[in-house]
Amino acid sequence: MRNLIAFILILVVSGCSQPPADRSLLSEEKRRMHEFSLSSMEVAEGLEAKLFAHEPMLVNPTNIDIDHRGRVWVCEGHNYRLSLNPDKKEKPEGDRILILEDTDLDGKADKQTVFYQGNDVNSALGISVLGNKVIVSKSPNILVFTDVDGDDKADTKELLFTGMDGIEHDHGIHAVIFGPDGKFYFNAGNDFHQMMNPDGTPVIDLAGNVINDSGNPYRQGMAFRCDPDGSNLETLGWNFRNPYELTIDSYGNIWQSDNDDDGNRGTRLNFVMEFGNYGFTDEMTGAGWRTGRTGMAKEIPFKHWHLNDPGVVPNLLQLYAGSPTGIVIYEGDLLPAVFHQTLIHTEAGANVVRSYPIEKHGAGYKSQINQVMKATEDPWFRPSDVCVAPDGSLFVSDWYDPGVGGHRVGDQEKGRIFRIAPTGKNYSIPAIDIVSIPGLIESLKSPNQEVRYLAWTGLNKLGTEAQPALLQLFNGDNPYFSARALWLLAELDAEAAFAMGSKSDNPNLQITAIKIARQKLNDDLLNYLLELGTTTSPQVKREIAIALRFQKSKRASELWADLATSYQGDRWFLEALGIGSDLDADARFIAWQSKVGKAWNQGVNRDIVWRLRSPHTLPLLASLILESDHMEATYRYFRAFDFHQSNQKNQAIESILSKTGENNREEFLRLAFQHLDKDYVIKSSALRKQLLAAVESYRGTDNFLPTIQKYQLQQYNEELLEMILKAEQNRTTATRILLENDPNLLSDVLNGSDQQQTSALLVALGEVGNNQSLDLLQGFMLNSNTPTPLRQQAARRYATSWQGQSRMLDLLESEDFPEELVQPAAGSLAASWRPEVRKEAAIYLGTQDTAENSLPGINQLVTLEGNIDAGAVVFDELCQSCHVINGVGTDFGPGLSEIGSKLSKEALYASILNPDAGIGFGYEGYLVTLSDGSKVTGLIQSRTPSQITIKQIGGANSVYQMEQVQSIEQLDTSLMTPNLHLLMDQQQLVDLVTFLDSLESPV
Repeated sequence: MRNLIAFILILVVSGCSQPPADRSLLSEEKRRMHEFSLSSMEVAEGLEAKLFAHEPMLVNPTNIDIDHRGRVWVCEGHNYRLSLNPDKKEKPEGDRILILEDTDLDGKADKQTVFYQGNDVNSALGISVLGNKVIVSKSPNILVFTDVDGDDKADTKELLFTGMDGIEHDHGIHAVIFGPDGKFYFNAGNDFHQMMNPDGTPVIDLAGNVINDSGNPYRQGMAFRCDPDGSNLETLGWNFRNPYELTIDSYGNIWQSDNDDDGNRGTRLNFVMEFGNYGFTDEMTGAGWRTGRTGMAKEIPFKHWHLNDPGVVPNLLQLYAGSPTGIVIYEGDLLPAVFHQTLIHTEAGANVVRSYPIEKHGAGYKSQINQVMKATEDPWFRPSDVCVAPDGSLFVSDWYDPGVGGHRVGDQEKGRIFRIAPTGKNYSIPAIDIVSIPGLIESLKSPNQEVRYLAWTGLNKLGTEAQPALLQLFNGDNPYFSARALWLLAELDAEAAFAMGSKSDNPNLQITAIKIARQKLNDDLLNYLLELGTTTSPQVKREIAIALRFQKSKRASELWADLATSYQGDRWFLEALGIGSDLDADARFIAWQSKVGKAWNQGVNRDIVWRLRSPHTLPLLASLILESDHMEATYRYFRAFDFHQSNQKNQAIESILSKTGENNREEFLRLAFQHLDKDYVIKSSALRKQLLAAVESYRGTDNFLPTIQKYQLQQYNEELLEMILKAEQNRTTATRILLENDPNLLSDVLNGSDQQQTSALLVALGEVGNNQSLDLLQGFMLNSNTPTPLRQQAARRYATSWQGQSRMLDLLESEDFPEELVQPAAGSLAASWRPEVRKEAAIYLGTQDTAENSLPGINQLVTLEGNIDAGAVVFDELCQSCHVINGVGTDFGPGLSEIGSKLSKEALYASILNPDAGIGFGYEGYLVTLSDGSKVTGLIQSRTPSQITIKQIGGANSVYQMEQVQSIEQLDTSLMTPNLHLLMDQQQLVDLVTFLDSLESPV
């Protein structure tokens, strides 16, 4: 009977796009078969999904594009990070760029062509088909393949850009998109680091900046625009984490998503306001988002992107937990009207394709989440990209895997392409004419990128001959078509095109006109902007403010000041004003203050003071702080001081202390010494005296120890010792400071008679794990006059750090190492995350490294039933020391509050059984060697030119000055407890995974 049901299900799937199959009747193996892929799909009203292509025709699609013939081009990722997935098969000949074609228009691909295959395109992250050129993004290169003879095979290969990091990494270079202005747009994740020209020279953008993430001025991931030959490159936005790709609408507006650090519900949708900072790290120092700062947001998603800082562009929309991937702006009309002019986006972590209607909001935009297609019962559905076909239908690629990439691949044999269209609307490929002017005009209206590219190229080549038709298109009813025509008219006469766009009653076309003026009329740009100076549209004002960024003249500052006086409290506009003022901040401030006069501190004018980077604002910030009735505003203004670098900043802060009354004095003291420069304080006897009062106010806060360390205050040594002996939360930091300030205090405790105090200190010294702490432990451990139980404890604590493990192995080889210490030392070494250490420990323990066990395979484990409550108990006992769920636990590894929404059971088992194969980006372990030879391991939480913060296992943060650091090396292995599954029986493992699988997103 069950076989009959299964057979009926197959018939249903083959005959209907949305079969009512009961997946509970299917085995795990059959659920993964492409025949049943639609049985779990939930599609928006009015739409249906059909399976266009599937394995073995393609596997692991990372990115797709669709050409003018309706063919789907696919980047495969079979050879995805094989060095981290040694159990997977390699294709020695490399990954493929495929062309999939539906020759009989039955909605299914029936022809496969290999356009190119090679190891230079392994797991490429981007593809763009433009005529006979195919642009493939694969760090370290952006490659341009050309099919010279039209046989669908690559004949030549050239470099557009090279030298980018992110090789075999999701955070490298991403897809190139053809813009309506004839330029290329693309972005890169924060592992790309720099960009080189084909000749190996650094790329320098039009602003004169070298393209790298050193903080001069750019950091982290970036978005770019350039001419098709790679020249005239502009950096359009920076300080992203990992935007998978971008999209651009007909007006020239740029949109993208961005991935957060895993487990922090911080993914986001961005409108890329050109030349903006997007806040993943501290703009000035590069410090990580977890690093404490004044006025820090309370909610992690907002804290994550530094949204409370001046100079950070707002997010269009918080997407919370997930792994956002491909994105496209839908400017077609085949789909229902609700999807017109929306962003369509694939979300691999949440197994969903979404749409986002864009609404104007102040000078920016807002949106909401709508669902297009979701796999409700198949967590292996991992949509990686979405494109629009010439007929207006959507094509979605499915990586199809138990996980979302990130480092790991679970399945190399599967991959799918789905087509989404109105119910009953079969696939069609519109005939295009790219020879005649009417045909080219009609092609320019296409929702498909390559069709528009061919039309743009053809019309641009025709020049003035195409002008009448373009004018007619501009004057039509469709504003998208008008914008596309305007861009091409600008190629013929930019001044006339600007005049037409600027006089339009459609603000979007005015925006297009401004963008045209910036590109084509830069020498006289200010005059054109002045023509628009009286506009009432917030969006147009935004673009004028941005366009003033590189204009340095009195007239430019006066126009900027006029715009600033119209500011009414909208953050989008405030940041646009900031972008337009940052390169000439003093002149902008003077022009603005001459207009507002004494009203500079009234209402929203205070925001202008907060955002401007002119030194003239520093005494004004001090005045605002003294006048403020709300501490939240006080924090905000104090934070603004961090974005100024001059002694004037210190003087302004000092003036606050000299003028404040008693009511707020304690809080102002607390804040002042967080923002004053150390050298400035040390030179002032008055400030040194006030510093001690500030430190007293820091007691019980996170600022207490950093202030003692920052200002090297010796008078708190006894108090630090007390914190250590009471095993307070910050004992590791206190121990490190005391080792620098007065190590004799620690020696006295070790040599004292209070064994309880000695035991507490042994724990703290082991957590520090540098040579200085290990020397103290070693002397104590090898002192035969010390009680044996304490010496054994010292041996165990000695062998918990990287440095301690390495030194302990040397000690164990010594013939005179005390026998009574061998077992406790080797037992501690056996828990190391370093396999070579565990192997050595097994020799001394007389055991074998038990990495292998008798567990069944993952395919069998996922079929076993577990108990959620029992799994929660296992988590509390074994996992809570490194992970947080709903605010409970230790913040070391990725947060797991919604992990069941992101990973399938298969991926959860794989993460526990083989953590080295799936280390999340940002959670890689590092070995930091200090100048004294000490070695420290952990996660890099923050790295600035002056200091580095390492989060060690257990969650304690250790801060080191960069002058102490000799080298930094990334580890190949995970810092997750090795062989964790050996600490539980099989049923406990099943229960744990069942519990984790139940943790799903509320969204």
